Amino acid sequence: MSALWSLGAGLLLLLLWVRHRGLEAVLVHHRWVFVCFFLLPLSILFDIYYQLRAWVVWRLHSAPRQHAQRVRHIQEQVQEWKKEGSKRYMCTGRPGWLTVSLRVGKYKKIHKNIMINLMDVLEVDSERQVVRVEPLVSMGQLTAHLNPMGWTIPVVPELDDLTVGGLIMGTGIESSSHIYGLFQHTCVAYELVLADGSLVRCSPTENSDLFYAVPWSCGTLGFLVAAEIKMIPAKKYVKIHYKPVRGLQKICEKFTEESKKKENSFVEGLLYSLDEAVIMTGVLTDEAEQSKINRIGNYYKPWFFKHVEKYLKADRTGVEYIPSRHYYHRHTRSIFWELQDIIPFGNNPVFRYLFGWMVPPKISLLKLTQGEAIRKLYEQHHVVQDMLVPMKSLEKSIQTFHVDLNVYPIWLCPFILPNNPGMVHPKGNETELYVDIGAYGEPKSKQFEARASMRQMEKFVRSVHGFQMLYADCYMTREEFWDMFDGSLYHKLREQMSCKDAFPEVYDKICKAARH
Repeated sequence: MSALWSLGAGLLLLLLWVRHRGLEAVLVHHRWVFVCFFLLPLSILFDIYYQLRAWVVWRLHSAPRQHAQRVRHIQEQVQEWKKEGSKRYMCTGRPGWLTVSLRVGKYKKIHKNIMINLMDVLEVDSERQVVRVEPLVSMGQLTAHLNPMGWTIPVVPELDDLTVGGLIMGTGIESSSHIYGLFQHTCVAYELVLADGSLVRCSPTENSDLFYAVPWSCGTLGFLVAAEIKMIPAKKYVKIHYKPVRGLQKICEKFTEESKKKENSFVEGLLYSLDEAVIMTGVLTDEAEQSKINRIGNYYKPWFFKHVEKYLKADRTGVEYIPSRHYYHRHTRSIFWELQDIIPFGNNPVFRYLFGWMVPPKISLLKLTQGEAIRKLYEQHHVVQDMLVPMKSLEKSIQTFHVDLNVYPIWLCPFILPNNPGMVHPKGNETELYVDIGAYGEPKSKQFEARASMRQMEKFVRSVHGFQMLYADCYMTREEFWDMFDGSLYHKLREQMSCKDAFPEVYDKICKAARH
């Protein structure tokens, strides 16, 4: 009883302090208070609900039976839209705050919302080595389902809450992408409800134009209702090598060299300054030296990027064995390194041991509760961007990031880009090695100004035939956008499938110049 009184008194004092300082001031300048006392417990409840739901669905085997019924409901909604005269564009009815993208989807307020409640694993086909899933299945949910069965997928983007639909309609990448390509390149088929209400399946051999046009289309060709993804056998551990490298030229040479080696299951780089980095290579294995096992995903463990930095500070190489699922989601607990700006003491050992089990807060809840003041603050003084550039332009690209942004750490992730049809492919006719350069945090560049700086970055990326991930703020004009991306197949299909009156063009959906 005394503990309850103490808790009650503490909450009362907290509320009085919030009232004295003003809610907006607390949310902007002391956001950790709101996050720690409200969003972390709420995030735990969200996780419990979704995990319990996934377990019940799996035990009852109800997902395959209900899938067809749910798809029919989507088709009925599209038919209703047609009966209403097709006066508005359609979009998914999922609230914008539930997405991982920091962009605010204002279009949902004026478009016809089609409710899509598809969040289950439908089938694991061990013979074909394919898993069939609904679009709202998350990476955390999928690996939790497959790993106990001895399977995983080739490309597992790090954050637990990233969904299959978002990774197909947008894009996804992982440190295994130098072998397998982007997330879309591991998919073997999609099922969509089109603008006329019909249900179609597409693959490289069936409706192939649609299959290659869907990735990066952001839901502007139809509603994704299922996807088939390749599976590979899972192994218990990732044997990871940490290699500190100094000097930008040496960093780029070493990173390129390791990215070309197919014997590396994983390649990743963390750049801590312009000329300091740790390059990590990993291989999947079922055997491990017990003394070198590091269960980095345990709640009390240091954040991964901080753990990696120790090798740089000590100027030593190292070898560890990380349980595979811990490795796949190694950046989840700290949301890469974004959480250090929200909870400055989050990596403190005392906080980790006492409250680390509640971390991270749901990105969706952070978005929902950020308010206009924080949104504007982030927009003007914070950057979350992934630029995909040819590996041969890596050194020049890092220098450009340093001058225009000066944000560290910087994430480096190599990937192979095949010359497939669609919005994103190499300039030449051959498969090419690319790298994702991820910048997340507060720019330290003195001349940083959100719009001007990002337009400069976008211009550079276009000049080297690179691509900007579309979850982030995009400042390009329509002409610049379609100079960066190949819209030939996309526009051809929008014309053929009567999409122009049903869905906005991808540019109008995601670019700031179109939304303001």
